[in-house]
Amino acid sequence: MKLSIVIVNYNVCYFLEQALLSVRRAVEKLGAPAEVFVVDNNSVDGSVAMVRARFPEVILIENKDNPGFSKANNQAMRVAKGEYILLLNPDTVVEEDTFRACCDFMDAHPDGGGLGVKMLDGQGKFLPESKRGLPTPAVAFYKIFGLASLFPKSRTFGRYHLGFLDKDQAHEIEVLSGAFMLMRRTALDQVGLLDEDYFMYGEDIDLSYRLTQGGWKNYYFPGTRIIHYKGESTKRTSVNYVFVFYRAMVIFARKHFAPERAGTFSLLINLAIWLRAGLAVGQRLLLRVAPVLLDAGLIYAGMYFLKSYWEQNHKYVRTDYPPEFMLVAVPAYIVVWLTSAFFSGAYDQPTKTGRIVRGIFVGTVLISAFSNFLDAYRFSKALIILGGVWSIAALVGRRLALHFYRYRDLRLNERRQKNVAIVGSAQESRRVRRLLETAAVQARIIGYVTPNAEAEAHSSPSQQFTTSSPDDALGEVRQLDDIIRIYALDELIFCGKDLSASQIIALMVTLPQDPPVAYKILPEDSQYIIGSSSKDSPGDYYALDIALNLYQPQQARNKRIFDVLVALLLLVTAPLLIWVQKEKTGFLRNCLRVLTGGSTWVGLRQAEGPRRMARAVLSPADAAHAVAALPEATRRRLELLYAKDYEPSMDVSIMLRCLRELGRQE
Repeated sequence: MKLSIVIVNYNVCYFLEQALLSVRRAVEKLGAPAEVFVVDNNSVDGSVAMVRARFPEVILIENKDNPGFSKANNQAMRVAKGEYILLLNPDTVVEEDTFRACCDFMDAHPDGGGLGVKMLDGQGKFLPESKRGLPTPAVAFYKIFGLASLFPKSRTFGRYHLGFLDKDQAHEIEVLSGAFMLMRRTALDQVGLLDEDYFMYGEDIDLSYRLTQGGWKNYYFPGTRIIHYKGESTKRTSVNYVFVFYRAMVIFARKHFAPERAGTFSLLINLAIWLRAGLAVGQRLLLRVAPVLLDAGLIYAGMYFLKSYWEQNHKYVRTDYPPEFMLVAVPAYIVVWLTSAFFSGAYDQPTKTGRIVRGIFVGTVLISAFSNFLDAYRFSKALIILGGVWSIAALVGRRLALHFYRYRDLRLNERRQKNVAIVGSAQESRRVRRLLETAAVQARIIGYVTPNAEAEAHSSPSQQFTTSSPDDALGEVRQLDDIIRIYALDELIFCGKDLSASQIIALMVTLPQDPPVAYKILPEDSQYIIGSSSKDSPGDYYALDIALNLYQPQQARNKRIFDVLVALLLLVTAPLLIWVQKEKTGFLRNCLRVLTGGSTWVGLRQAEGPRRMARAVLSPADAAHAVAALPEATRRRLELLYAKDYEPSMDVSIMLRCLRELGRQE
């Protein structure tokens, strides 16, 4: 057995399918026996069923829990028979010659214990972690405190990603990336497998270091390329990522550095953990509240101008308003206006002027009504009304200005559709269109680009560039530069059935990025169109799933309000209701969890939505009250129907039917 490929999967079915399709083609080109392992860490997104149905050649290991990355990889490596063992992430795409080229390189370098390749993100940009240095205390310090980013090509500060080494030349390096880590079996027999003290992150650094300590060399090999989406498991702005990653570095320091150095290193890393965690929280919070703060600032400035104008021109007694007006009253007005606007949907996309007007109007009525009960803060009703008018103008005006800056038009209430072209055959182009229409993706399909000169095309390039019908060919792949420019394309979708991974990667690398164009791939016979906008973004996809009303911003907001109100009502009536509950302590616990946002009364348990929601006390399937347990597929279908047509009244109905189950455990 020449090669054993090991892929550990956790709830990324759409990525895994694409990875296995590329692996299948690369194995065919290897010209030697190979085996493929998929270790699934208790996924609930249908990954196991997909592997069984589409990839019968794969050796599938199903875990009933999530033991972590290291343990799962070791499970397969212990039974692997290959001369070389490759650890491969599920969110990758390999070129057809990747395995052959890598094995040939290792055959020619018998001192090589491990090998990594040139990795590109979903936009075809080089990922610097393709080659890394050992994170010694000094190197870690430079990375943590930003010196590595400021001086990436410095031999002193840039050692973490070895930025001073040419990315297009083979080099001896210290650390391999766990996303693609090819190792010689004899070297692993000598130094051991992955250290299972690491749950996620750090295990690749540890094993790379042990290979070099064992007398082996690690190589960076740019003779082949892979796409690494860096998807679900890598969210670099999340606090969880910060804690897991940097604590893995602490484990490494304690294990491999001298005790006196390890203590200093641990202190440094723990300081960095809290610093980076605070920055991550601050960054996410700032991105969320920035539009609200900007609106508040515009309203406040307008109210100051209105107050000054009113004092000088229209007030019966021309005296200044007391300082409390701008210090207390106006901030309170702003809170009411913006809160009312938020619940009216003013911050939902696409922007609707009617939502802003409705929200500010309701807020103005509330302010006028409550101000009658506060003698000390009863200021001019005219200023309240004028402030409401200005608030509408400020909110709409800011959005119009931003929209015009981005799109050069003033059609604020319209969601701008992306201009999309499909690179593939006419048959695959029609399939892409059906997938996008079914997934309710806001996109204008300009047409398709034939993958070669023999495919369907018009008689001349000039004719090709005059059509805008989605069923017409725009031209050939060699003309993509012109097609992108002429049609102002925002996105290209590559059809994996018609283009090889090598062709797709080559196009990603060579196509101009001014203006920027997003890339996505439809794998052969897949129902997912996969892509990623940057190396620090989770991969996204268009799935052949119905548009779920449950996840629309207004419905999600309504559901949260419903949860809170019901939880409060149940707590008030708990002395009566608790006696009909099957699990009495669980009833009170669930009420408190729903109030704090940790749970929702009704939600999805079997079906996977586009994003995670709070834990569900009840599932729509529970309301069926079937005599026998419902099959998983039936429960999933009932949940999807609930999500598709969601209205708060459905939660009322389900809770009334399952009134005695409100204390159930998760």
